[in-house]
Amino acid sequence: MFSACVLEMAEVSQPPVSSVVPGDEGKDKFKKSDHLAFYRRQIQGPSSEHRALLDTLVLTEKGACFELEGPVTQARLLLTVSPCRNESVRILIDELQPSRARYRVPDVITEEPRCEPLRLEGRTEDSVRLSWSSGRYECRVWHFPFRVEILCEDEVMVTLNSKRKLWFEALQEPPRVPPHSSELEENHPGSLWKETFRQFVDFKANGPSGVGLDLCLHGFSHLYGLPEHADRLQLRDTRDGEPYRLYNLDVFAYDLQSCLGLYGSVPLLVAHKPDRTLGVFWLNASETFVNVQYSPRDQQDDRTPPVKRRRVQQQQADVHWLSESGVIDCRVLLGPGPLQLFSQYSGLTGHPALPPLFSLGYHQCRWNYNDDADVRAVDAGFDSHNIPYDVIWLDIEHTDGKRYFTWDPLLFPEPTGLQRHLDTKHRKLVVISDPHIKVDPDWSLYCEARDGGHFVKDREGQIYRGSCWPGESSYLDFSSPATRAWYSRCFALDKYKGSTPALFVWNDMNEPSVFDGPEQTMPKDAVHHGGWEHRELHNLYGFYQHMATVQGLITRSGGTERPFVLSRSFFAGSQRLGAVWTGDNVASWEYLKISIPMLLSLSISGIVFCGADVGGFVQDPEPELLVRWYQAASLQPFFRGHSAKETKRREPWLFGEEVTAAIRTAIQQRYCLLPYWYTLFHQAHTSGLPVIRPLWVEFREEQSTFTLDNQYMIGGALLACPVTDAGVKEIQVFLPGSAEMWYDVQSAKAYRGGRTLSLPVTLDTVPVFQRGGSVVCRSAGCGSCTADLQQLPLSITVALNAQGFADGELYLDDGRSFCYRDRKAFCLRRFHMLSGRLLCRSASEEGRFDCGAVVQSVTVMGLKSKPSTAAVCVSGEEPLVHQDYFSSNHATPGSKENSAAFHPEGTCDSVTVRDLDLPVSADWEVKIS
Repeated sequence: MFSACVLEMAEVSQPPVSSVVPGDEGKDKFKKSDHLAFYRRQIQGPSSEHRALLDTLVLTEKGACFELEGPVTQARLLLTVSPCRNESVRILIDELQPSRARYRVPDVITEEPRCEPLRLEGRTEDSVRLSWSSGRYECRVWHFPFRVEILCEDEVMVTLNSKRKLWFEALQEPPRVPPHSSELEENHPGSLWKETFRQFVDFKANGPSGVGLDLCLHGFSHLYGLPEHADRLQLRDTRDGEPYRLYNLDVFAYDLQSCLGLYGSVPLLVAHKPDRTLGVFWLNASETFVNVQYSPRDQQDDRTPPVKRRRVQQQQADVHWLSESGVIDCRVLLGPGPLQLFSQYSGLTGHPALPPLFSLGYHQCRWNYNDDADVRAVDAGFDSHNIPYDVIWLDIEHTDGKRYFTWDPLLFPEPTGLQRHLDTKHRKLVVISDPHIKVDPDWSLYCEARDGGHFVKDREGQIYRGSCWPGESSYLDFSSPATRAWYSRCFALDKYKGSTPALFVWNDMNEPSVFDGPEQTMPKDAVHHGGWEHRELHNLYGFYQHMATVQGLITRSGGTERPFVLSRSFFAGSQRLGAVWTGDNVASWEYLKISIPMLLSLSISGIVFCGADVGGFVQDPEPELLVRWYQAASLQPFFRGHSAKETKRREPWLFGEEVTAAIRTAIQQRYCLLPYWYTLFHQAHTSGLPVIRPLWVEFREEQSTFTLDNQYMIGGALLACPVTDAGVKEIQVFLPGSAEMWYDVQSAKAYRGGRTLSLPVTLDTVPVFQRGGSVVCRSAGCGSCTADLQQLPLSITVALNAQGFADGELYLDDGRSFCYRDRKAFCLRRFHMLSGRLLCRSASEEGRFDCGAVVQSVTVMGLKSKPSTAAVCVSGEEPLVHQDYFSSNHATPGSKENSAAFHPEGTCDSVTVRDLDLPVSADWEVKIS
């Protein structure tokens, strides 16, 4: 596959992965579930004996309220069931009369949906029936054993507490024996108030406060979501292994096929079957475990006589949520389809931000580019090798002694000059800003944060200190609105010396990472704003830094320019802030493979702007692996090459011309497709649709797609199946939909769906298929960066389905500002083809944006007869009829003339109408006859 000179460059073997963190002792520093007392208590404890006191029912504008009675030793609970007008149901359980308030997650839900009025449909001694939405939906609350059923048209979809796992530890007064006493025995009540792991002791100011609940999802056998884990897309049955852990951690070179929690957490679970998609959103920011069990169960079919009764296999999935603290705040999203579910979830936690156009281009990063001259040389290298890119990044070494918001005076003496140099080429600079602040009484920023009360405290009330890149550090308390506001002001141009409007930000190490902390993170008994322990909001820490940074960049521009901020840590709602990536991966084929299901899991959980470090962060990729990774990443939302300082330099031109050419092609094709990518991000921003999607999102009834995670859809029009194995000459691609037509983007060959295709591949092959019935807009060239794209004409590719129909959209704006939102300065066009007529019409009555963009050519795939003429008509102008518009592509080799014949299973020539120069913002049509 490679030339001999390229093969010689491949590494024969890789050394063992060694951590870049000083003193890192390996993965045994991370806990398993049986290390956690709150998990052991819930798993080993008795089944729930809770009763719903049905006579306490009160119907309010927020739903139905019931009191729950547990064992004698437990306080009464208050259950609130709130059906909402966005087709979701909220289940909230808290103490009826808590001795003090329990933590409820703020700032994640953007707006509580309006509640549906409930009607009492029936009451017995055993249950209460409530309905809403004209009786289509119903909720049944059972007295004992307590459970809640949610029904749609008399079919039970979800049962809460079906396995009697409800767990709610009421807050208590501290024991008489101080929890820090060394004399506590394991079974002494005071032992519940402290916990030891290795050399770390966790003192619990509020005592044990665990919560848990199980849900039965009836008829479901495929569950997804719960990022971030380095695992397959479909959630695995956990009964014989570890549960899924949601606890943000700095895990270097993480294990694959693992349920261990990584850098971010989104407590959203998605269940899918052919006729329904459901979601379960568990709003809790403390450490959380999720157990999954798939259970086929036998049921008698009572609709047939006893002699002829057959056994019917009924699928169900049982999900058990266990959190260390907080309240039970569970939202059931009712779908019924994937698109409705994504809309429901984004309606709760916020729609993905519309990123600036430059951020969808290629990013070049390394820990670290050495100095100003090194950055300029790399920038020039992209130009001299004709490889487009938009952003170059600087890691921690660019600072003055790991002090963020500073520059090394020797390595980067003129940072504004460097940024101006890049800005003349319409390129950007990104610098890192971590949440730890070097303890340095001579540094004004540290003193300002200390004196302003902006640091997290330890349990004794002193400023918490831990070790990170600068050495001894204190950590900003981003949970405080005052601290977020102060941090945001640090990005002002007059405050952040050496910064310009072309500078953007990267938040790293914000789980938070603490080198000498338990599990390399902050102790749970550290104290935040409002007196809340870190255990209550651990998973929100990175989310809050991300929020403060985004607010800082927006404020810097006076609210006019869209920010770009990449964050390693995240939570539900992070999608409205910016991009994330999958952290410290390894240069191996296995990590390339796992990046696809990891990104799909993030995408269906709302985090649509996501990517993985191209080539692997640690170790040195062989040339073939590097090429395949560029090809795969060019078909993913966030596209950045990044590597650790211990690795060899890997700019795209350092591996020989064959490798350079393949990488150049992959990046150029990414840039040509950016009009389509940008349109998809607009759709995500307005409707919550993921940009990349598992096949089952588009083919919801096709069960053969439910477990596929090595290929995926880019929007609704393109199917991507990146090559992720070494040395292969053929791959298998499943083309879903027996009634679908698929067109190979490279060859224009047409294939019917509902089959697995054996596709020959070379090093240059990037398997992408366009779906029949779609229209995809591309740039006619790639330029040197995204700014060039706005000056280039567009080409449109129409892929007809079996009925000769296709449609699609194109979204355009200025690519950088909020004018699309504030002044409706955007252009949304719809392309629709039927019976040989391609129409361009406005898809929005709001938008007004004279972009000057023109369509240069239209390519149509799937015509059933050879056309002879094309009539082009722009609204208000005379139609033009011309035969010379045509050129026919992909003619059968050896033929003497071009043919436009339609060949369903062989070479299918596409017909192109060229030299059109049709204004995108005008109404027009092209009729091919």
